[in-house]
Amino acid sequence: MKLTLDTFHKFQKEQAARLEGRKAITVCCGTSCRAKGGLDVASAIQTKLKDAGLDENAVELTQTGCHGWCEMGPIVTVEPEGTFYQQVKVEDADAIVASYTKGNAEEKLLYRDPTTRQRVASYHAIPFYAGQTRWALRNVGRVDPANINDSIARGSYVALNRALTSMTPEGVLNEVAEAKLRGRGGGGFDAGRKWRSAAKAPGFPKYIICNGDEGDPGAFMDRTIMEGDPHGVLEGMILAAFAVGSNQGYIYVRQEYPLAVEHLRQAIKDAHAMGLLGDNILGTEFSFDVRIARGGGAFVCGESSALMRSIEGKVGEPRAKYVHATDKGLNDKPTVLNNVETYVNVPLIVEKGSQWFANTGTDKSKGTKAFSVVGKVLHSGLIEVPMGTTLRELIFDIAGGIPGKNRQFKAVQTGGPSGGCLPEKMLDLPVDFDSLADNGSMMGSGGLIVMDDRNCIVDVARYFVHFLVEESCGKCVPCREGLRHLLDVLERITQGKGKMSDLDTIERLCDVLENGSLCALGKSAANPVRSTLRYFRKEYEEHINEHFCKAGVCPALCTYKINDQCTGCTLCAKVCPTHCISGSRKEKHVIDQAKCIQCGSCFDVCNFNAIDILGSNG
Repeated sequence: MKLTLDTFHKFQKEQAARLEGRKAITVCCGTSCRAKGGLDVASAIQTKLKDAGLDENAVELTQTGCHGWCEMGPIVTVEPEGTFYQQVKVEDADAIVASYTKGNAEEKLLYRDPTTRQRVASYHAIPFYAGQTRWALRNVGRVDPANINDSIARGSYVALNRALTSMTPEGVLNEVAEAKLRGRGGGGFDAGRKWRSAAKAPGFPKYIICNGDEGDPGAFMDRTIMEGDPHGVLEGMILAAFAVGSNQGYIYVRQEYPLAVEHLRQAIKDAHAMGLLGDNILGTEFSFDVRIARGGGAFVCGESSALMRSIEGKVGEPRAKYVHATDKGLNDKPTVLNNVETYVNVPLIVEKGSQWFANTGTDKSKGTKAFSVVGKVLHSGLIEVPMGTTLRELIFDIAGGIPGKNRQFKAVQTGGPSGGCLPEKMLDLPVDFDSLADNGSMMGSGGLIVMDDRNCIVDVARYFVHFLVEESCGKCVPCREGLRHLLDVLERITQGKGKMSDLDTIERLCDVLENGSLCALGKSAANPVRSTLRYFRKEYEEHINEHFCKAGVCPALCTYKINDQCTGCTLCAKVCPTHCISGSRKEKHVIDQAKCIQCGSCFDVCNFNAIDILGSNG
């Protein structure tokens, strides 16, 4: 059935009415929950519903995308009550359906608050969700991404219908510009300004590209949106095409995201069938089509010009930045490139207005931002909050803070390999594009890696530089050689062979990378290293002067020793991979230093502070 401007509104209202008072059980079938058996859980619940005589008219089973709280998966919810079940297994299906028929909740599957120890039934009462403002993630975890009717019922393509009915391309451009939407892919460039430049540029065809490459370690915002709300992404791209005057678009998705590709392909097919994509969209003269381009997983292809070369079938290498993509991008034609999260915000702006969007956030960073919060936090996952929310609120109020009673917050890495490490004193920093940049870090695509006192900051810097060495395309000398030299220096320091002069060398190499590299991979490579030197210089000096890694991470610079607080519980001996810990139960244990590999397993499991970390000289 192909919809038109005249028939869309009626069809959308019919689908929305279907949701009113709908009785539904949703099962998260995103990548993480699938890995934990989510599809089997959905199948088991479906079978139990049939056994109970409940057909689709009585209760609807919906397989959704990721709910964002991956560690709690598989997640099951009951609507409209909003009952939230966590870590559901196949054998729980019978109890869930039985509780549903009785109108109550299955107590053992509810979330237990770690402070009050009370069970929480409502999805919206759980602190992890209650503290969020989900705009980009508005449909993720709520709709069946493989069912276009479900997405339309939740509001997909309403903004497109409005734009084609009552707005001009210039009007859409003005809304995006006045909303002050900045690109969520890392650079934070003004989307309205970019779109207007492409609209004014001579040449045809003009291209719309969605960057779904997302190469930052620990980041999975874009993957989750593509998997869970593919129609939100498509609608944003279609609106951009209408505003700019484009008839062809590409979604560039990395090879490691097969489920995202599957759902995008289905969404494109269904949108074509309904007249929302392709020739004469909704019966108008406007035509636009989208193709999927697969990336091979090269981090450098997240850079705009390298990504475009990859789509062209060439080696993914960046080109000089004086050539603007809005003038000469893909195939040397005017091109708009934004990331997934940027596009999925556009329908909200067109539907609700630029002022509505701009009322949330800070003066220069409007709207919300989705973050993947991982590392040493109690609750890792996807968190979306208004721009200007502090790091402390993100990490402690929503993500639950640092796990383990003896562990202390140390740093948070924002922006992935291109970002910086911020210390505890920066926890009250508002998270927005400019505040992070002013303090030696960056927003990036939204990855937050939280570290505690068991993370070595020098080793963290070494890790990110090693990652960038592996991912550099090697086209320009400052990046290719500068990164390798920087890695050599950092490895020497972690191996106990560092000199104080190495710190000056690091600073000089950071200057070379920042000023001489061709693209952002090299230019921003200095950020994680420079920020760790700025805020954690003492830790570098301890490695060099005292041959001591107080985090116990660098094997050449630490020794583990059991002190007199040992109770002889034997837990350390049980986890030791080399069996180098000996001692009788309830007696002080001893570590055989000749066999110890300084892995730290004993330190991590000790509940009595009975293991000390000493320098390499003991």
